[in-house]
Amino acid sequence: MAPVPQKQQLEGEETIPEKDSSSSNSHEVLMKSKVTVVGSGNWGSVAAKLIASNTIKLSSFHDEVRMWVFEETLPTGEKLTEVINRTNENVKYLPGIKLGKNVVADPDLEHAVKDASMLVFVTPHQFMEGICRRLVGKIKGDVQAISLIKGMEVKMEGPCMISTLISEKLGINCCVLMGANIANEIAVEKFSEATVGYREDKEVAERWVRLFSTPYFLVSAVQDVEGVELCGTLKNVVAIGAGLVDGLEMGNNTKAAIMRIGLREMRAFSKLMFSSVRDSTFFESCGVADLITTCLGGRNRKVAEAFAKNGGKRCFDELEAELLQGQKLQGVSTAKEVYEVLSHRGWLELFPLFTTVHEICIGRLPPSAIVEYSEHTPKFSLVEGSAQYY
Repeated sequence: MAPVPQKQQLEGEETIPEKDSSSSNSHEVLMKSKVTVVGSGNWGSVAAKLIASNTIKLSSFHDEVRMWVFEETLPTGEKLTEVINRTNENVKYLPGIKLGKNVVADPDLEHAVKDASMLVFVTPHQFMEGICRRLVGKIKGDVQAISLIKGMEVKMEGPCMISTLISEKLGINCCVLMGANIANEIAVEKFSEATVGYREDKEVAERWVRLFSTPYFLVSAVQDVEGVELCGTLKNVVAIGAGLVDGLEMGNNTKAAIMRIGLREMRAFSKLMFSSVRDSTFFESCGVADLITTCLGGRNRKVAEAFAKNGGKRCFDELEAELLQGQKLQGVSTAKEVYEVLSHRGWLELFPLFTTVHEICIGRLPPSAIVEYSEHTPKFSLVEGSAQYY
């Protein structure tokens, strides 16, 4: 493998050096952080592996990493948690990968988070409100959280980011981590990058960077929670569009156009929702890099390709169950949530790609409509005109 070039610092980005146990001061040693990963799917298991490789080396963290597992009975009749703890492997969602002997699977959510000072949330976004309700009053008051969840809740007053949901429901600070991170590639230690988004406390961001960073997983931090989180959320909608293009065999030129228009709409939507969003965030791993990798190889692309090949006659739920073996799509539900926001605010024509993806997903339009919108000059000119919002 060719050596990885030194990453240059870009505008708005802060590269935070790793600290090993030799640099930890006495206060850090006395105040060891205990980490719990809330979630154990494909990405959750990889996150636990990354974190466990660091907690065992850094003296400012407890060695043990708890991982909350939604209990399942395997075809063998064994409980998933029992198999994970016996084999050190998530045989259902990340087979063949050792998580680290210091990872402990726990089927009891309240017990898993007990005494934790750092919570890593990585579950399908539609489950988070219920999880937060269960955790009220069950966590320490000074706990720090980070969300690896790509999605949002839509309420009457508008979109609510998952990090905001966590902060409001639990009364804690919540950063986010997003990036060009296909879990199976990171699991086998192929080089990758990620972005931590934080609000004000740079010291907390540094702690998260140290917890996740490895020689093959390069993490940097930017002070832009909403920008980082919306990039990770919205790219799944674009990936549905890319998958439709693949299923219809429209070619790489068309796919590149979908990705470019998608990035424009991601940026426009984010800045309309949150004026604090930075342009530079879209050039981080959480932005354009995550968009590219998801449109080339992610699960949303894969299922959308199958949907198009079947002429839209088999629904996404059916294809998800068949192709993903228990993993969850995010793009279809996110497209619906984005559509609700756009419809409520009268912005549908400003976002033809986002609008079209949702209408294809629900069967209102055929898969081929993914490019037909570009032939309607009035719609396209409106999205060009929306550049004023960028």
